[in-house]
Formats: sequence, structure tokens, C-alpha cells
Amino acid sequence: MVSNKGVRSRGLMVGALAIGLLTTAAAAPAFAADKPAKPTIVLEHGAFADASSWNAVIEELRADGYPVVAAANPLRGPANDAAALRSVLDHVAGPKILVGHSYGGSVISVAGANDPQVKALVYVAAFLPAPGETALELTNKYPGSTLPGALDPTPFTLPDGTSGTDLYIKPGKFHHQFAADVPAGTAALMAATQRPIAQSALEEKTEAAAWKDKPTWDIITTQDLNIPAAVQRFMAKRAHAHTVEVRASHSVAVSQPKTVADVIEKAARATR
Repeated sequence: MVSNKGVRSRGLMVGALAIGLLTTAAAAPAFAADKPAKPTIVLEHGAFADASSWNAVIEELRADGYPVVAAANPLRGPANDAAALRSVLDHVAGPKILVGHSYGGSVISVAGANDPQVKALVYVAAFLPAPGETALELTNKYPGSTLPGALDPTPFTLPDGTSGTDLYIKPGKFHHQFAADVPAGTAALMAATQRPIAQSALEEKTEAAAWKDKPTWDIITTQDLNIPAAVQRFMAKRAHAHTVEVRASHSVAVSQPKTVADVIEKAARATR
């Protein structure tokens, strides 16, 4: 038989324990889930490449806890391609960092404009065109690009009668022109899987420049044979970008993925 005194004693002990637990919970630090989520990194490839060109960069970013999306770039023109990228951005919730390589820089410049969820831009050996400029005129602003001599123009006609010219880099010239600091075997795979860009895309004027009002980072590749380093420096200076110069070919995301990921993460941390 249990006395009333014993029942009261146990009741007091349970009450004290409950109060202690509540006090401990109130004093405990916030759970990790309460911390601001990391922004999604959205990667846009450029001409003569595909989304797999970001694979090693994606591995670095995911290892550090960043959600990543590598969009497929149609390579038909800045307006068309920006609309395609915006459809991807609309599907990704929360803050985003846009990253563009090469011609992909023209695309993120348009797609990221007037989007409050795009917190920063990162350009990787890329174009930062002002409204009304084309990739072709920027390439030719300073000497140094050997791309024209490496191209293989290929006419096309679509079922609806639309015709034009697609540009590839000749397989035999791809390694030297596009990815000189990448192992030959890897460069051969990149050449075989390259996506062509419509010639008209390089001649189309861009409509907007998100870098005018968003924090911007720029990786300049000093051994670039597609977009001369002098052109990259001009665009970066005009955009007031945080600049990192790297001794690398145009394919710096393949040859130096950690360097590229580090700059992207720096941009992401600065905007949180």
C-alpha cells in the first residue's frame, strides 16, 4: 500500500523534472533547421559544351551542402535562352546564385534581371554584355581570340522551314582551342559531346544586364583562346565585379573545379 505522502512526493519529483526539461529546452541553442538555408546554385553552360561540363564543380558544391541545378542551355539566342532559364528559376524555390560560363554569361545577365530571388551572379570565363551588345562584338573588342579559325559552320533547316547555321569547334582543334589544360582524353570526350550554338546567337543583342544592380563575381581566365583576357577584364571592370584571375584555359570549370566552386561559395556567403 502506497501512502498519500509517497504519491505527493513522486508528483513533486515529476513536476520538478518537467520544469527542468522545459528550462533546458528554452536555454538550448536553435536547431540547425532554424539557420538560413543555403541558396541554390544554378549553373548555365555556354557554347560548345553541355551541363556535364559542371560535373566536378557540382561535386565540390554539394560536398559543402549547396543545392545545385545545372540547366540545359538551348544555345539559340540570349532572349530565347534566358526565357528557358527563367522557367528553371521559377521552379526553384528560395534564393539563388546564378553562374554562367562563356556565352552562358549573356544568358544569366538577361534571366537574372528583375528577379529578387537572384542574390548574386558569378561569371566564369564569360560574357558580361551591356544592353544592346553582342557576344561577337565583345569578343572582337581586343585581339587574341583564335576561335574563328577553329569553327566548323554547319547549316541546318528545321521542319517548319526555319534555317540557319550552327557552329561547332572542329574535333581536331578542340583540345588546343577550348581546353588546353584538360587531359587529352577528357578533351576528346568534351569535343564529341559538344553542343553547337546558333551563329545568330552570337550576333543577337542582349536586352538586360542583371550585373548592373546585383553583386557580381568574375573568374578571368588568362590563357583563354575564346574570350581574350583583355576582353574579360574590360567587362569585369565595367561591372565592378569581385575579380579572380586564374591561369587557365576557357574550360576552367573542368580543369580547376575547386577554384570555381570556391568563388561561387564566396558569392553565396556574401549574400546571406
